[in-house]
Amino acid sequence: MLTHHNRRPVAAAALGLAAMLVLSACSSGQETTTGSPQVDKVDGKITLTYLQKQGDQEYFIGEAAGAKAKAAELGVDLKVVNLGNDANKTVSEAQAAISQKSNGLIVVVPDPAVGPQVVQLAKSAKVALLTSDDQICSTGPNPSSCGADALVPRIGFSGAQMGGEVGKRAGEEFKKSGWNPAETRTLSAWKQDVTVCTDRVSASKKAFTETSGATVQNIDVATDNTPTGAQDKIAATLTANPSVKHWVVWGCNDENVQGGVTSLENAGFTPDNVIGVGLGAYLACKNWSSGKPSGMKAALFINGKDVGALAVQTMYDKLKDGKEFPKEAFAPTKMVDASTWKDAGVTCG
Repeated sequence: MLTHHNRRPVAAAALGLAAMLVLSACSSGQETTTGSPQVDKVDGKITLTYLQKQGDQEYFIGEAAGAKAKAAELGVDLKVVNLGNDANKTVSEAQAAISQKSNGLIVVVPDPAVGPQVVQLAKSAKVALLTSDDQICSTGPNPSSCGADALVPRIGFSGAQMGGEVGKRAGEEFKKSGWNPAETRTLSAWKQDVTVCTDRVSASKKAFTETSGATVQNIDVATDNTPTGAQDKIAATLTANPSVKHWVVWGCNDENVQGGVTSLENAGFTPDNVIGVGLGAYLACKNWSSGKPSGMKAALFINGKDVGALAVQTMYDKLKDGKEFPKEAFAPTKMVDASTWKDAGVTCG
């Protein structure tokens, strides 16, 4: 889903503003920008703009659909903009939305480094700002080193909760397998400069150990969060570890796990020697639709429609009723496999 962005050069203005905000905060001993700009209630029709990275990806297509459906239900005028992977476009489209008199911005940034500039734009224009999926910080480019009060309110999923569910299911599958831990490796694949990805993978590792009760050596693989990128990097890892007989694969998203499962298949590993647990289910379900055995044993279903709808509802409540944004609000998740994915409503990407 979600967070398989490729980091691009960000406008110098964005980085310059980030530095300015941080220095100002340090010199004054106070934050110069809070995570949530102060805005007035809207009496008439509400106009919102949803700025999404990777708008052609299945998860975000669902998110946009959920947002549009909720906006229609509430009588909100909503515009959805696909930012692709262009961090600079985030700033220009935020400026455009503000000039077009949007009352609120919901943003999924391709790169969190633009966070301070987006926050400053919204604050200056007194436009409500909410993020979905990924966090941004008002005082610096890195949300992981940001104070809690400087994080922009976020709608999405709990990285720790999601990763924990993945690791738990992987641990259960491992226990059923009867594999020798010494002949097994767990493989964690993710884009390592993406904070939410690291949160998920760390939780997966912890939950796997707790659930399996076994000590299995883990190998971290840095990827670009795409299926082909993960496949290439994991193929190299398999070559470097020829004595390993069994593999357990998880990652930041379905893309990483799909890439891992494909690499293992290409290397001659049969499905009964592979445990892949995806995160998203929109690619995992392709393995199950054929009815053939697969190394993809399960996946955590995250429904973008729920996030989009919740983000629009949360913004509406703020602008119409003055209800304060929650720091974070989470949509529900569900673990699915070959026997349950259709009934759960998974849409294959």
